[in-house]
Amino acid sequence: MAYNLLKGKKGIIFGALDENSIAWKTAQHCHAEGAQLVLTNAPIALRMGTINKLAEEVNAPVIPADVTVTEDIENLFAKSMEHFGGGVDFILHSIGMSINVRKGIHYTENNYDFTHKGFDISSLSLHRVLQTAMKMDAINEWGSVVALTYIAAQRVFPDYNDMSDNKAVLESIARNFGYFYGTKKHVRVNTVSQSPTRTTAGSGVKGFDGFINYAEKMSPLGNASADQCADYCVTLFSDLTRMVTMQNLFHDGGFSYTGVTADVIAQMEK
Repeated sequence: MAYNLLKGKKGIIFGALDENSIAWKTAQHCHAEGAQLVLTNAPIALRMGTINKLAEEVNAPVIPADVTVTEDIENLFAKSMEHFGGGVDFILHSIGMSINVRKGIHYTENNYDFTHKGFDISSLSLHRVLQTAMKMDAINEWGSVVALTYIAAQRVFPDYNDMSDNKAVLESIARNFGYFYGTKKHVRVNTVSQSPTRTTAGSGVKGFDGFINYAEKMSPLGNASADQCADYCVTLFSDLTRMVTMQNLFHDGGFSYTGVTADVIAQMEK
């Protein structure tokens, strides 16, 4: 059921790759709530994914952008503002990549060239997007920015590797820019710490099925789905959450504040 929560709003969705991605679901839900959209991803991701199918569904242009290149971000905002006839009201940052994870390199043996590349894409990209948006005055008054993260930023999940470092820095950037953009133009910046979700990116983490099964048993409400995360993002883009900023918001069925559950105890006693 749609409530027209985003009627008249305009937004940019970073990171929609395929139908399993949270960014894909969020674009669909934003469209259903009345938003106009621009979709963007790295040129290589656009070749690998099926984003044109989504673009047709939500009636949005696709503007390629490598988030490690400032000129690409400037071009993205310039073309988006031209398309919309003004600034944007919301942005979803759903971007993450680790070459160390992809290659199965243990955290204690990380290749630092790979680490730097992953950091640039997964974390520094949010700083680059927000810095460029501020310089170009691309986000409207009372706009909203959401970046997706994971609880490995606060707790150790051994096989999440250097992505845990990337997410920790991502959350710090969101807090800092939340202050500066908030005082400048009432733009709010938050991160959403989602349950482990079966996306193309997430499935690349070693032991991912174990992550999901454990989290399901540890969460009083169970794991949050990609569709449910999309719904949550819609609320954060809407005017109903105007005073929420600089927060890391757990969307994980209660996992983040549960010490142990009866299901986990029963499993351990088998």
